[in-house]
Amino acid sequence: MTLKRTFFLLFLVFATTSCASLIRPNYTQQLTELREGAYSLDDEHAYLNFKVEHLGLSYVVGRFNSLDATLDFNPDAISDLVLEGSIDVTSIDLNNDSLAKQLQGRGWLDTNQFPQATFKSTAVEGTEGNSFVVTGDFTLRGVTQSVELLASFKGGADNVLTGKYTLGFSATGSISRSQFGVDSFAALIGDEILLEIHAEFQRQN
Repeated sequence: MTLKRTFFLLFLVFATTSCASLIRPNYTQQLTELREGAYSLDDEHAYLNFKVEHLGLSYVVGRFNSLDATLDFNPDAISDLVLEGSIDVTSIDLNNDSLAKQLQGRGWLDTNQFPQATFKSTAVEGTEGNSFVVTGDFTLRGVTQSVELLASFKGGADNVLTGKYTLGFSATGSISRSQFGVDSFAALIGDEILLEIHAEFQRQN
C-alpha cells in the first residue's frame, strides 16, 4: 500500500468518526445514563417486520409501513415503563401488491372493518443489561390477547440533525394468528407470526 493511499484511508476513518460524533454527541449505550421522559416515535426510522412459515418450506416476509407509538420511561425504574403503539394495518407490504390486497380481505385481516391494530403495555420486567420483557395487550381484528416482547435499548444520543434527544429501541416477539381469527389455510401457512421491531424515539421537550 502506498503512503498516499494510507494517509487517504486514515483521513476517511477520521472524517467518518468526526461526523458520527457531530450527529450524535453524548452517545451512550448504558441504560442508567439514558434520559427519562416522554418520547414519541420517529416514523421515518420505525420498522415492524413479520414472517410466517409457508408450506413448511420457507417464510413469507413482510412489513407494515405506517406506525405510531409513544414511550414513557425512567431508566431507574424500568418496571414503570409505558409503551403504546398503533399499526395502520392497511399499510401491509409484502413486495407483492396482489398478495397484500388478498391479506387485507375479510378472510384475513379484514382491514375495511379493522384498519388499525394496537398495543399497550401492562407490565415490564428487567433482565440483563439493556434488555427487558414487555407484556402488553395487543388488539387485532377486534380481538385482544396478551403478548410478550423481548425488548432492548440500543442507546441514546443528542441528534443535531433533528435537535432532539433520541433513543434506539428494538424488540422481537410472536403471535398466534388463529387467536385473532386469522385462521385461513391453516394446513399450508404457519400459525405463529414472528415479529421484529426496530425504532427510534424522540424525547418530547
